[in-house]
Amino acid sequence: MIHGKDREIIMKELQELIEYADNTLKNGEDLPSEIKNSILNCTKNNGFAGIAQINTKIGDLEYNAKKIAKYIKFAENIGLESVIFPELALTGFPLEDILQRYKVVVEDNVKWIEGLAKLTHNTIALVGFIEPYEGKYYNSIGILHKGKIQGIVRKSICPQNPASNDYKYQEFSKNRGTVYNGYAITIGEDIFADNNSDYRPLDELSKENPKLYINCSAFYSKTNRELLKNNTIAELSKKYNTPFIYVNQIGANDNILFEGLSSLYSDGNLISRAKYAEEQFLLVNPYKNEGVIYPLPQGFEKEIADKPEFSLDYKNELERTYKALILGIKDYFGKCGFKRAVLGLSGGLDSTICAVLLADAIGKENVIGISMPSHITSKESKSDAEQLANNLGINFFEAPIRSIIDTTSETFSNLFNQAQTKWTDRYKKSFTPDNIQARSRAMILWGVSNEFPSCIPIATSDKSEAYMGYATINGDMSGGFAPIADITKTKLFALARWLNKNRKEKNVIPESIILKRPGAELAINPKTGKALIAEDALMPYDFLDEIIWRIENLNQEYNELLNTEFVYEKNNNISREQKIEWLDKFYNRMSKAFYKWSISAPSLMIEEHSINSRDYNQLITSCGINYKGTTNEHIIKSLS
Repeated sequence: MIHGKDREIIMKELQELIEYADNTLKNGEDLPSEIKNSILNCTKNNGFAGIAQINTKIGDLEYNAKKIAKYIKFAENIGLESVIFPELALTGFPLEDILQRYKVVVEDNVKWIEGLAKLTHNTIALVGFIEPYEGKYYNSIGILHKGKIQGIVRKSICPQNPASNDYKYQEFSKNRGTVYNGYAITIGEDIFADNNSDYRPLDELSKENPKLYINCSAFYSKTNRELLKNNTIAELSKKYNTPFIYVNQIGANDNILFEGLSSLYSDGNLISRAKYAEEQFLLVNPYKNEGVIYPLPQGFEKEIADKPEFSLDYKNELERTYKALILGIKDYFGKCGFKRAVLGLSGGLDSTICAVLLADAIGKENVIGISMPSHITSKESKSDAEQLANNLGINFFEAPIRSIIDTTSETFSNLFNQAQTKWTDRYKKSFTPDNIQARSRAMILWGVSNEFPSCIPIATSDKSEAYMGYATINGDMSGGFAPIADITKTKLFALARWLNKNRKEKNVIPESIILKRPGAELAINPKTGKALIAEDALMPYDFLDEIIWRIENLNQEYNELLNTEFVYEKNNNISREQKIEWLDKFYNRMSKAFYKWSISAPSLMIEEHSINSRDYNQLITSCGINYKGTTNEHIIKSLS
């Protein structure tokens, strides 16, 4: 099969056979003998390793164990020296408070790891699990070989990240680690201990001159973090002059994404890399520097190559963003047992993007888009929504809400008049009519989800709106999942154009939606007599999103923002007074939006910095912060 061919071509052909075999096994079919023999001719007794970049379910031990067993048997059948799984592959990650409350999970995971060990013969399997030892729990790797657990590696460095709270219930070993069969095995953050650390596992392990370093991880995905990890591993392979295999899980658990990108490095060079955000069984030969390098998302390498600088050109982030969102939606639905989604189609950008993502992630037949026009809704919005649905092929219905609004408004009017006799400081103008519309629509969506099985409504608010509190609780914020809550408005516009160019079905998003200025169509602007535009109520999104970026990425404060020239200012002539007005509005609205952040629907962390509660927490009652700072003179005067 392989004689006389270039090794790179051979590895690609071999990996294609592995992919075919993997798909065959996933479908529950037997592997054809000719395929098995073709693979065996290359791999048997030749030092090949299988990197099992798998997607696990938290706490579902049987599901995870069966998947692990399938790959162990496959590795044995094709003569691999080893098969390597991610950190806590058996239990899923992160475990959060499960460890404390449900000890049966720990007890059973020991039984499953012992059962998996019995499947091993000539192949060494490295499987992550929770090890109970002397009344404590350890994040460990079981070394499974020849039918037994031959050894155990315990994690030694406590992670300092918001993806887990391992420190609450897990112990961390002070031993130097384990070398088995020449493998120096580490877990997760153990490879990132720097020269200032009191304990450096790799330095200790290097004293035994291992032939291969292996790291089993569950590192979550965030912009920049992904490439930094792989750059570190490249440096380590060069520093220790030894091949380095890094195995990372993929998948999404609630708001946490794991990107995969498992890899083999040698002497600082990338030899092989698994796919981004896809489950894969990757074949590598660390001793002969052989493997296939799968491409990164477009522009991915540039994420950390340049100095951080705000730009409205998001092209280097869009493929990664799309793939991450699709993975996150698929896993949230699949792991929670949901199959269908219903969302309001307003003819606006946010609901449009959500509809496209849902159609791609769970299938167009499983999505219902509902146009719910009120007396303010324009004909263009209704037609845009219908055209989008037709282009996508999703189910589409119209449910006018005028009668609901009228009935609710009448009930409220009577009630408010009575309440005013006790509370005399009633608003002269309120947002009640706006909120009635938004909440009427949410009621319809929840009604559909209650009426049909495995269906959840989708919250369509974005990150820009969240910062401004420009969304209605129990209205457009209401839903069982919020796919785009961590993405700003300007990036969503860029994503819409990217989707039109890069999806298999081109130009499904009507150009009129992309060109339309965003607005909820809940109120009439008295100055124009037309539906209120969001930017008229807030500020230009180009300016707003740069404030968000500068706060999150550069930690800039009010006065720094005021004295920094924004991209918007380079293209638009605005006065200093106008800039002050917008900054004041931003901080004023943001300080009142914290409670909305705290009750938003589950969402995905996509950006390097997020206001997702997993990544960022600010107490609701902290709304009295003076973001402008205080002068000494003011303090003296105030305290006198």
